Formats: sequence, C-alpha cells, structure tokens
Amino acid sequence: MKTIRIYLGVLIGLLCINASLLRAAESAPAEDMNAGATLLPKPAARPADWIAEHDPVNPNATPEAKALLKYLYSISGKHTLIGQHNFIGVQERSTASAAQRLGKTPALYGTDWGFSKDGDIDSIYARDMAVKELIKQHRNGSIIAICWHQVRPTTDEPVTFRGSPTSIQGHLTNAEWEQLLTPGSDINKKWCAQVDVIAGYLKQLQDARVPVLWRPVHEMNGQWFWWGGRAGDRGTRQLYRMMYDRLVNVHHLNNLIWVWNCDRPNPPSLQFVDCFPGRQYVDVLALDCYATVDQSFYDEMNALSDGKVMAISEGNVPSLETYKTQPKWTYYMSWAGVRSPVTDSKTIPGAASTNAPVGRRGGGGGGRGGVNLAEMAKDPRMFSLEDETYWESIRPLRAACGLPTEMVKPPAIPAPSTPPPPAP
Repeated sequence: MKTIRIYLGVLIGLLCINASLLRAAESAPAEDMNAGATLLPKPAARPADWIAEHDPVNPNATPEAKALLKYLYSISGKHTLIGQHNFIGVQERSTASAAQRLGKTPALYGTDWGFSKDGDIDSIYARDMAVKELIKQHRNGSIIAICWHQVRPTTDEPVTFRGSPTSIQGHLTNAEWEQLLTPGSDINKKWCAQVDVIAGYLKQLQDARVPVLWRPVHEMNGQWFWWGGRAGDRGTRQLYRMMYDRLVNVHHLNNLIWVWNCDRPNPPSLQFVDCFPGRQYVDVLALDCYATVDQSFYDEMNALSDGKVMAISEGNVPSLETYKTQPKWTYYMSWAGVRSPVTDSKTIPGAASTNAPVGRRGGGGGGRGGVNLAEMAKDPRMFSLEDETYWESIRPLRAACGLPTEMVKPPAIPAPSTPPPPAP
C-alpha cells in the first residue's frame, strides 16, 4: 500500500509539472519577438510638474472630446479622479462595491468591450447593454474610460482569458504578426473586421455625445497578451497606430481621447520609449502597475509626455505622499473585483497565468498598494461624484456635452450580491 501511494505521488507530481510546462509554453512566445529590433535611448528627464496643454491629437475631435481633454489639463497636478473598472457582464457592480468601501462613488467609470461567452463577466453579448450603461453613467456625472481585450485576429470570438492557445494570452507567430501589419492580408482583414465591430459601439457613444478615454492595445510592453511586447517600428506601437488610423480616418470616430498605456518595464530591456507610437497619436500617457509605483516609472513616462496628461489606468493606487513627487497622475483606476451573479470563465479549470502581472493572477483584482482608499477619498485632492468641487470643475465639460451643469445627486446603488461560497 505504501508503494502504491509513492507511485501515485510521483505520478501526480509529474502531471503537475507537465501542466505547468504547458501553461508556461502558452504564456511565453516560442520565438524571439524582437530579433533585429532597434531599442531606443531613453529621453532626457523633465521636471516632475511638466504640464503643457495640447489640443487632441485628432484634429477633428468633437467639442465633447476637446472639453474632456481640456478638463483633464485643468486638474492635472492638482486633483485626481477616483476611478473604478467594471466587468462588462455585470456592469456597475464594482463601482457599487467601491462606493461602499470608500463612502464615495468613483467619478471615473471604466469598462471593457469583452471577449468571452454568453453569461460570463467579460461576455461579448453584453455590449449593447454596456452602451446604455455608459450613456447613463455619463449623464449622471461620470467620466467614461474603455479598454478592449481584443481577440487574436486568427481566432473567432468568444474565447477565454487564458488556458488555451486561442485565448487572449495566446500568441501570434512572427510570420502571423507580419501578416497582421500587412494591408490586405487575411489576418489584417480579419483584424480590421474585429475593429469595425467595436467601432459601431463607439459610434453609438459618439452619437450620444459621450467623450471616451479610449485605451487600446493596453499594457503594450508586456508579453502576456498576444499584441504586446514587440519593440521597433514593426512592433506593438505600429498596431496602436493602425488602430488610430482605422477608428479616426475610416470610421471618423472623433469622440475618443487616445490613451497610450504601458505596464511597468517588463522585461526591463523593453522600455516605455520602445513602445511609444509618437506624440501625434497620444493624448494621455497611462501606467498599469500592480506593484509599487516607482519614481523611475513616473520620470521615464513623464520624459516622453511632452507635458501631456498622465494617469494610472490599472493597478496599485499611489499614496497621497507619492503625489508630492509624482503630481501628474490625473486619475487612477482600480480593477474590477465583483463577478457575481454571472460566471467567470476567464480561466479554464486548473489553468493559471505564469507571465501576467502578479496582482492579476487568478483572474483580476490587483492589489491596492496598502493605501487606505477610504481615508484617501476624503482628501481634497481626490474627486468623486459626491464632491461639490468635482461638479464645479466639470461644468464646462457638462455644458459642452449638452448636459445640466448643476450637481446630480449620485443614484442609490444597490449593494452587490454576495458571491456564493466556493465549491468544496
């Protein structure tokens, strides 16, 4: 009997090792994605409070988009919007939960266009519902931010977040990547068709006079998403430029403020500058950081900024002390945490990421950096929907959007459902 237990133990160990190797193979590209790419020198450091107001990079930006960017400049270095991301499949539930924890409602409402099956927190079938929710949130005083975990252009929706080669954390071969960047190729045409679908939803928001902080191809310096981690002019920054061209010049979406986004340098050899598409494509520079917001991250992003707006678009929240040396973080966005009452099929049973930021392993959430957010929300620097000073500051933006400029009392948000206990 003892011998059998030993054999079983060895077998289980081998199976676990094999599963880990398979997950690592899925998360890490098999090829050198940056062979031959020229890495760029870091730009010279700039003063921490370098703020120089710019017009939107889209010369045809709507009055609403212009007013939104102008608003962000008006608070840059002085105030920070409290933000909360929400899973598309459950809409405002993470914002409701955040309001309970903070005692105030986040002023920045974030979501994603999704990638997964019906009934999932990231369901592609919730997009129509999301448009209605975003319009409602905008009219009630929130600023809108959207990202998109786009499915690989070699795969059809829906997919999982990880756990298979077709997932969001799958990869393209170098040959497939070259096809993606080549106009008229099959993969390029598939990518265009995917973007065209999302353009339809963004157009509905434009027609409703909703300006959007649009964060495409996010965390582009990381190698955990199929689009990320490629340096050079034929790398990820070119995909961002393609997104800009498709949405602005083909679909004439002029309500977007373009948010360029990197994670902390990961790997260290791939710096912010190696993924930067050019100042003519970027309105806001944003950092995702599920670790300490190191001063060097701020300084290196600021050096690229040309004085433009900067933000924390995911991850840990800087403390009030941090703002003394990193003053330009104009908003922060906590990642979604409330999944109930729908399912979460981001990860197939037993699968786990081996390459994503540590705070995101297990399907989302991320740390908050040890900051007491409820206490911080009381500080005059931080803006929420309950703050009269916030409403005073957004009057010009509200007027540009054709909305009443007086304060709208935040609606009573029902308490999030209690998640069911884990299965035994």
